Amino acid sequence: MDDDRILERERLQIELIRELDFEELQVEEVEEDSPDSDEDDLAAFRVTSHTRLSDNLGADELIFNPDVASLHTYLGEVEDTPNRIASVDGGTVLKLPLFYLEGVVLFPESTLPLRIIQSSFLAAVERALNQTNAPCTIGVIRVYREGHQFKYATVGTTAEIRQYRRLSDGSFNVITRGQQRFRLKRRWTDVEGFPCGEVHIVDEDVPLRTPRDAFGKLVPVSNLRGRCDSSKMSTFTPHRDTDEQSVANSEESFEGSLTLSEKRLHYSAVDSLMDGWTSSDDDQVVRTSNIQSSAAHSYSSRSIGCSGQDDKNESGNGKSPVSQGKGQKHYRLTSFREKTDLNRFRMAPRAFWPHWVYRMYDSYHLAQRAADLWKQIVGVPNMEAVVNKPDILSFFIASKIPVSESIRQELLEIDGVSYRLQREIELLESFDLVRCKHCQTVIARRSDMLVMSSDGPLGAYVNPHGYVHEIMTFYKANDIALRGRPVLKDSWFPGYAWTIANCATCETQLGWLFTAANKKLKPSSFWAVRSSQVADDMR
Repeated sequence: MDDDRILERERLQIELIRELDFEELQVEEVEEDSPDSDEDDLAAFRVTSHTRLSDNLGADELIFNPDVASLHTYLGEVEDTPNRIASVDGGTVLKLPLFYLEGVVLFPESTLPLRIIQSSFLAAVERALNQTNAPCTIGVIRVYREGHQFKYATVGTTAEIRQYRRLSDGSFNVITRGQQRFRLKRRWTDVEGFPCGEVHIVDEDVPLRTPRDAFGKLVPVSNLRGRCDSSKMSTFTPHRDTDEQSVANSEESFEGSLTLSEKRLHYSAVDSLMDGWTSSDDDQVVRTSNIQSSAAHSYSSRSIGCSGQDDKNESGNGKSPVSQGKGQKHYRLTSFREKTDLNRFRMAPRAFWPHWVYRMYDSYHLAQRAADLWKQIVGVPNMEAVVNKPDILSFFIASKIPVSESIRQELLEIDGVSYRLQREIELLESFDLVRCKHCQTVIARRSDMLVMSSDGPLGAYVNPHGYVHEIMTFYKANDIALRGRPVLKDSWFPGYAWTIANCATCETQLGWLFTAANKKLKPSSFWAVRSSQVADDMR
């Protein structure tokens, strides 16, 4: 265990959990008529499982610390690898040893543990540790079955060997971390028997924001209505406050480039907008009067929003119906401004598409939506630190979302941060049922999900035979039959024994039941389901 990563106090508590391995295993049958006690255990774990372990100890209970699972302590002591490189430029072509893993989809920033036993892959690790172009780097590709044939994905992820341990029998225990996506150009078998490939590193796009030039505060509409062609400008000068001056200047430069006919069209559109905001039943009379009296007034002075002189007739008050209508409209507009926050009306588009269209592709807006959904559905871990890094957040959610491996491969192959986040939001909103891939039996529900690792609800673990399994954890599962007896050895979760769990309908191995070896350890049990055995349909 890495002394630099764990505080002394927590390490003592972890050793206490490890001591449970030497105690006699006592697994009790779950009584169907006592669900309340299980719910209480679950509630207690959900409240305390993501705080410090040392703060959770009571007189008669021990809360499992999810940080322990993410350390992969079952691999034993590991050493840091020297001479690692952080990343290479997008578009770079590398020749790397390849690891084909069935049922595993590796994403950038995700941890992948490996147990290297076969001689050919031992040579691949040796090659990776000593190569000069990309030291300590391998390529990871998902392999899957179609009928009786194996198929290979064309998009994978480079993995950096961060820690390793050479065992006495010559095998390796390795902890790697995903680095960069790549596209596989060609592959071959090295003379030493391990697969190699020429990979093209994907040049990731920069997260997009809504263009600042497309939306922003416009000059008050009253100013636009008051402007006219310089040759016909009246003595009236609209009032501007200091904050609006810079925006107005940009508007003036825009209007200065317009022809007279274009200005008429521009101000006519503004007039129509204001009419829509201040319309009422009384406006019908004003508009009717305007139409009837239009022949008696010049078109040019009215169409571009300028008033050269007051309109008068021989009525008692000396004002025409048009002048009266304008006065009433001005009064209503003034009252409207006093009672309304016009800032939201000034958020008018300066681009072709409306604001909501751009937000569909604003990576930062989508990242916030995805983070909110993740917190609502999963609860932990907190992603506030990466919500302002949409690219990292998109890979994190893709690597931890509890869906089938084929859907996760689909997420890996998506180019573009906004497109990946859109798909993840869709999955988070629709994800509900977990079904058996072979017989479609409902195994669990989203509400049954339980986070047993600080990495999230889905993680990769390796068994003593070198097989890597990506599992999602639940506190309750349906239609599952147990096979064999509980075993404490090589448990991925210290203090828990594992029992093989098969689908009760089709007898396919779905995962394992983990049962606490000590009655004081909470939660008392949980289920681990392999993502490779989960159906794509999760609604």
